[in-house]
Amino acid sequence: MLLVTGGAGFIGSNVVAALNEAGRADVAVCDLLGHEGKWRNLAKRQLADIVPPADLRAWLNGRKLDAIIHLGAISETTATDGDLVIETNFRLSMRLLDWCAANGAPFIYASSAATYGDGAAGFDDDASLAALKQLKPMNLYGWSKHLFDLAVAERLARGDKLPPQWAGLKFFNVFGPNEYHKGTMMSVLARRFDDIREGRVVQLFKSHREGIADGDQRRDFIYVDDVVRVVLWLLATPSVSGLFNVGTGRARSFKDLILAAYAALGTRPNIQYVDMPEQIRGSYQYFTQSEVDRLCRAGYNGGFTTLEDAVTAYVRGYLDQPDRFR
Repeated sequence: MLLVTGGAGFIGSNVVAALNEAGRADVAVCDLLGHEGKWRNLAKRQLADIVPPADLRAWLNGRKLDAIIHLGAISETTATDGDLVIETNFRLSMRLLDWCAANGAPFIYASSAATYGDGAAGFDDDASLAALKQLKPMNLYGWSKHLFDLAVAERLARGDKLPPQWAGLKFFNVFGPNEYHKGTMMSVLARRFDDIREGRVVQLFKSHREGIADGDQRRDFIYVDDVVRVVLWLLATPSVSGLFNVGTGRARSFKDLILAAYAALGTRPNIQYVDMPEQIRGSYQYFTQSEVDRLCRAGYNGGFTTLEDAVTAYVRGYLDQPDRFR
């Protein structure tokens, strides 16, 4: 049996879908479904169990698992409840790490590109303590993820017991089906798609930095299918452990993203550039781009979908369909 924490969420439900499609029905999900329809992310799936987070410790007692894929977290970059974020993102992660080390189960967990902060220290997924200590996350979410990366690195440096396989994945800007419950944390494409389809104006931020055009702020956008392939590759390659960036290695602009959606629909672009709110101008990131050499050197050769192909697959396969769920 496999356990996927956060399995009703965006990336988690896509991982569960891929496991089902690979023939595995022995998948347990740990998550809260709530009242906002998040259950729809799992409506097409076969599951062995759905475990509320409060019951997880008792559920794990005496159980044997093939692996834990730990994707559950408070992922809002605007989160402000420090105690709740640390309990959910750090302390739970530590308990699961300890459980996997004690029970000999592989442990694959979600870190985040938010650990890199403003990117001033670069985007190198060096897992050494010295390198990690140079990073300065800009928000509570990023710090909570960074804190756990540091804890794993400290154990590794001391030679303490770790799971037989451990892998932290620093996800960059992931987009794709089943992100609809995320509200303002959805991708720009998902948030603006109905406007794109109906011909309404789509607003993007102007640039407030010399030498960068309006809408040319860039991110490493990665389609969720590519993320899932990395997770499944790790499950199939237990000899690989480490901290890895998961992005395409190529930054693209928000303008590119939206233009690709218009192209997928065959409609004329209608983009308007508006001033960025003053309160975020000083901390806004103009560029993020993963370095994926370490993942490739570890043996991953699954490649990454181009932005245009990914947007076309998302738009035509999901966003422009009556049923948008995977």
